[in-house]
Amino acid sequence: MSRARGFALWITGLPASGKSSITAALVMKLDALGISAVVLESDEMRNILTPEPTYSQEERDRFYREMVQVGALLARQGINVIFDATANKRSYRDQARDLVQDFREVYVQCPIDICMQRDPKGIYARGASGGSATVPGMQAAYEPPISPDIIVDGRSGPEQNADLIVSIIKKLHHI
Repeated sequence: MSRARGFALWITGLPASGKSSITAALVMKLDALGISAVVLESDEMRNILTPEPTYSQEERDRFYREMVQVGALLARQGINVIFDATANKRSYRDQARDLVQDFREVYVQCPIDICMQRDPKGIYARGASGGSATVPGMQAAYEPPISPDIIVDGRSGPEQNADLIVSIIKKLHHI
């Protein structure tokens, strides 16, 4: 008897677009439906995989490759996965799409000026002051999805966006 595979969602968007808030709301809504998911949040994963990050291109490539491998392993074991990560290159997200049978990409569309106003971690401020040369959307390109499975508006509330994602998951999984 084969084990059911888990699904994976990649919540992508610019830094401060609302990914983590949407993910937190989504996890609560899924849990209320009896659906559990492991969140692979980029800052937490980075603390494990690259505890002293340089954010070089080589390091990002390795980091996302390893993060995708962890997510794919969990999904193969029947565990649902939510990637909460900018993943500024499409190729990072495409790796997950290639490795996870039931993969969906969620694009949090949000204008960079709104992201810069939010900036809870000071990422854009460091980029503007020259303290960082690797900020996605500024010095480092952010490649938005070409054909995301779900698009949500980062200017909307996280609850509203999570509701939209859940409604689509329900349709896809007949929940």
